[in-house]
Amino acid sequence: MRRTAPVPAETPERLRTEFAFELPRGYVDPAGTLHKSGVMRLATARDELVPLRDDRVRENPAYLTVVLLARVITELGDITDVHAGVVEDLFAADLAFLQELYRRINSEGHTRAGVACPSCGHAFTVDMAGGGRPGES
Repeated sequence: MRRTAPVPAETPERLRTEFAFELPRGYVDPAGTLHKSGVMRLATARDELVPLRDDRVRENPAYLTVVLLARVITELGDITDVHAGVVEDLFAADLAFLQELYRRINSEGHTRAGVACPSCGHAFTVDMAGGGRPGES
């Protein structure tokens, strides 16, 4: 009886659950320190359900974004306890950036976005979580 060598199992692709980011403006804490870099993790079903029981969200459904982001942002600069008060004090541009990042990593599974140069129309892809500024390579 001839034996065959076992077929090696494919190495499963490792699921990326945390995404580093760089805020466009940055969070200024009460001491005046600017925090721009952070980490957002993938949301769980619990992350999306628990805020629905929050009284602040019941009173103002728009507050859902604040509570949800506070649950999934694990670091913001030196801050490791990111809570709703921190998210409330973000600049509007940073809040919009984080909402889009959340949507991309939880709905689409990546942080890439298709963009086009406003001058020449050349289309290319950028990584929103990469932290680089437009025009940098």
